[in-house]
Amino acid sequence: MIVPLSRPFVARPGAPTVERVDRRIFWLTYFHHCLACHFCHDSCCQYGCTVDEEHTRRLLAEADTLQQALNLPVDQWFTDEWCEDADYPGGRCTRTQVRETPKGPLCVFADPVGRGCRLHGLALQLGRDVHDFKPMVCSLFPVLFEGGTLVVPIEVEDETLICRGSGVTLYRGARSDLEYYFGTELVAELDRLEGDALAEAQRQGLVALPLVSA
Repeated sequence: MIVPLSRPFVARPGAPTVERVDRRIFWLTYFHHCLACHFCHDSCCQYGCTVDEEHTRRLLAEADTLQQALNLPVDQWFTDEWCEDADYPGGRCTRTQVRETPKGPLCVFADPVGRGCRLHGLALQLGRDVHDFKPMVCSLFPVLFEGGTLVVPIEVEDETLICRGSGVTLYRGARSDLEYYFGTELVAELDRLEGDALAEAQRQGLVALPLVSA
């Protein structure tokens, strides 16, 4: 299912670099309109998220604004357990902390009562680019990167993502953020691969009908 791209594509922060794509991103589906969802309770945020070193520094530089707006002390943001990983800007990454909420365990930046990522909401409220606050893996989800490949997340792979199987394709849900991080040339190439992948998937009976793009 994994095919090579025409050339390596480097993300704007300098990492990751992607050279391959798992074509299943073009036909596996999920419920894309998160704020219209009334059944998942942000379950995809229950384990926290991975944050690269450069983005961690960016959030810490905004600590005064974020602490006050979110009522969330900075010492509750990250686990401070680091993992060396060349896929991430800065060459390593950490995780956000998880806390108990009325909805169950959630990332500290998830809304504990309402819906969605509070970093995302605060960026919109302040007129900032969402990518300034929201970690890269969260923006790109449900398409992730690993070892130079755009991959299907494990939650989709093992069907534990509660909204898997409805809505738009993984690719269409992540397309605008892939363009933001990797540029228009990558998205143009993925658009071309998408058509071939869908046609083959339909021939093999992996999808019954043409999928509607977002």
